[in-house]
Amino acid sequence: MFFTKMHGCGNDYIYVDCFRNPMPHDPAGLSRAVSDRHFGVGSDGLILICPSDKADARMRMFNSDGSEAEMCGNGIRCLAKYVYDRGIVRKPTLTVETGRGVLALDLEIATGVVRNVKVNMGEPILEAAQIPTNLIGKPPTNVPITASDRQFQATCVSMGNPHCVIYVPEITDSLVLGSGPIIEKHPAFPNRTNVGFVRIIRPDDVIVRVWERGSGETLACGTGACAVAVAGVLSGRTQRRLVVHLRGGDLSLYWSETDNHVYMTGPAVEVFSGTWPE
Repeated sequence: MFFTKMHGCGNDYIYVDCFRNPMPHDPAGLSRAVSDRHFGVGSDGLILICPSDKADARMRMFNSDGSEAEMCGNGIRCLAKYVYDRGIVRKPTLTVETGRGVLALDLEIATGVVRNVKVNMGEPILEAAQIPTNLIGKPPTNVPITASDRQFQATCVSMGNPHCVIYVPEITDSLVLGSGPIIEKHPAFPNRTNVGFVRIIRPDDVIVRVWERGSGETLACGTGACAVAVAGVLSGRTQRRLVVHLRGGDLSLYWSETDNHVYMTGPAVEVFSGTWPE
């Protein structure tokens, strides 16, 4: 099986081109195998680039634990780069079918290859039952939640996948690695949740670390950055235009007042290609 490893701000995935190759018979098991950083290729998960009858391509995304997720903001930017650079679809604007619907992506092209991608991530989902969470609020904003005998204030948003955003004065390993996995599986989140820990620098500038559902801490999370942008406005902490500094790089976010859509801009990078024994 031919594969390509790509990353967006260090959030890395193994990509399989299902336009030109058969669909893996066990994508969940394949994701667990290739994602292993000691015995596999090493990644945050597996992304299948598939044909679509609704868009230019379809994205199926599997976390490193084999669970299938609805959406990945960094992953979809890299998918767009692959589709354009490999000549599957050569257009400056692409559409990609995902678990949260069809999304539009504008490509920044230099010397014939994609460097950065702007993604229309759509409208945030703010109804508690649709996030889903059983925390109270429309949406739940600054709601107390307890983990590891510590109480936090949570603001919950879905960008097609669930996010719990927590603002802290300092982001520490004990918070991310200790409280993150507990909040991920907290009873308040029936489908588990991604957890973002945020330190505000300015109203237009924040630092974020994310514990991702099914993958653990990653160097970046695109949907998580979008959730932080929305949560900051909902809780009155940050502006609609926001730069999010993640461990692997920076993303630019804008939650539009005009159409209520969240726009995310960031890099897409190819690392290497290889062959995985089937």
